[in-house]
Amino acid sequence: MTGAVVAAMLTTGLLLVVDGWRRARRPSLADRVVPYVRDVHPAAAEVPTGRLIEQLVGPTWRRLTRSIGESLGSNAAITRRLRRCASDDDVEDFRVRQATWGAIGLAIAVAVSLLAWSAAHPPVVALLLWCGAGLVGGCLACDQALSSQVRRHETRMRAEFPTIADLLALSVAAGESPVAAIERVSRVSHGALSLELGRVLADVRAGATVVDALDVLAARTGVLSVARFAEALAVAIDRGTPLIDVLHAQAADVRETARRELIESGGRREIAMMVPVVFLILPVTIAYTI
Repeated sequence: MTGAVVAAMLTTGLLLVVDGWRRARRPSLADRVVPYVRDVHPAAAEVPTGRLIEQLVGPTWRRLTRSIGESLGSNAAITRRLRRCASDDDVEDFRVRQATWGAIGLAIAVAVSLLAWSAAHPPVVALLLWCGAGLVGGCLACDQALSSQVRRHETRMRAEFPTIADLLALSVAAGESPVAAIERVSRVSHGALSLELGRVLADVRAGATVVDALDVLAARTGVLSVARFAEALAVAIDRGTPLIDVLHAQAADVRETARRELIESGGRREIAMMVPVVFLILPVTIAYTI
C-alpha cells in the first residue's frame, strides 16, 4: 500500500507537470492580453490570494468534472432541474460540486478499504470495486440531492399557490395593473413562488413583455398548476379577459386538487397501515391465544 501511494503521488506530479507544460506552450487569451493592459488597468494583473489553488488546478479539475458529468447524465437535464429549483448555479458549478461529492465518497471508501486491509486482508479486486462504488455513489448522491431540492421547491410552490393567487386577485381588484400586482405580492410575501414571481419581474424590467415572461415561467416550472396559472394569466392579459375571475378560478382549482391528493394519500396510507396490523399485531394475538 505504501508503494501504491508513492506511485500515485509520483504519477499525479508527472501529470501536473505535463499539463502545466502543455498550457504554458499554448497561453490563454488573458495571459496574452494582460501584459499590454497592466498600465491601464493594474487590477487586471493581480492574482487573488484566496483563489490561487483554484487557478492552478481549476482548468484540469473542470475538464475532469465535465467528462465525469457527461458520462453520468446530460447537461440539458441538469440545466432544466437547476432552472426548476430556481438555483443560480450553472451546469459547470454543479459538475464541480458533483465531482467534489465523488471525491469525498472515494476518500471514505479508501479509508474503509485501508481499515479492512489491515484487519482481514480481503481481495484487492474487491477493494478496488468498493473504491469505484464510493466514487460513483458520491456523484449519484449529489444528483439525488439536486432532485430532492427540486421536489422540495415545487412542493413549496404548490402549497403557496392558492394564497398567492388570492393576493393577486385582491391587488387587481383594487385597481392595480398585473405588473404592479405581481410586484406588490412578491414584495410582501416570502417563499418559492414569490421568488419565481420576482424572476418574472426581472424579465419584464429587462425588456421582455409580461406575456413572454409568464410564458417563460410556464416553461420553466415543473408544477402543473403554476404552469396553467401562468398560461391563463398570459392569455387573459393578451386578450383582455377579466383577471379577477381567472385568478379566483385558478386558486379554487388548486385547492380542489390539493384536497383530492390529500384524500388519495389518506387512502394509500390506510392500506399501508394494514401491514403492521397483519404482520405484527395479528401474529402476536394468535400466539398469545394459543
